[in-house]
Amino acid sequence: VYPEGPYSEYFAEVGIQDELLRFRIKLDYAILPDDGAALPPLHLRSLTICRETKDAWPRAHNYQSAAGTRTQERLFGPPGAMGGLYDPPPVDDAAVGQYMMLQLEGGATALFPFVMDQEEDGTGWVTSLDWTPSAMRYQVDRKVHAGAGILGLRTLELTEVQGAEADKWRPKDGGSDMRQ
Repeated sequence: VYPEGPYSEYFAEVGIQDELLRFRIKLDYAILPDDGAALPPLHLRSLTICRETKDAWPRAHNYQSAAGTRTQERLFGPPGAMGGLYDPPPVDDAAVGQYMMLQLEGGATALFPFVMDQEEDGTGWVTSLDWTPSAMRYQVDRKVHAGAGILGLRTLELTEVQGAEADKWRPKDGGSDMRQ
């Protein structure tokens, strides 16, 4: 059980792991110091991108082995997932202007709000990460409630598709929530 809001800070993290590689984003939100509103919005304070390997340190260059070259490409290769997010989540029309999409090195795309209202209006908030570290392409959507429920997870959705066939099977529904 979470205390009733409004909240002064909010932390979120979403990540994907495939064999020995992991790609995460960590988001840190806070209210503005001089915001005297009864329900002040949370503003993105920092974004941390974590590229990780098991049993090895990832480096941006100077790999000597074939395995190291593949790891470098998967973690630091061209920016953005092919074609953007595989299955863009539905975003409330009133909140669409409060979202940012980033094309990240290593073939990843992230979608997240940079301002989150703490009012009960709307369907809540979503943070998405799409990454193709191997033959598989993954997208994870972390959805939370609006208002006082912002600290509670509404759904955590994972989409997996063969990377080479992703465009063939791309959803054409304009973004919808997975069936519960």
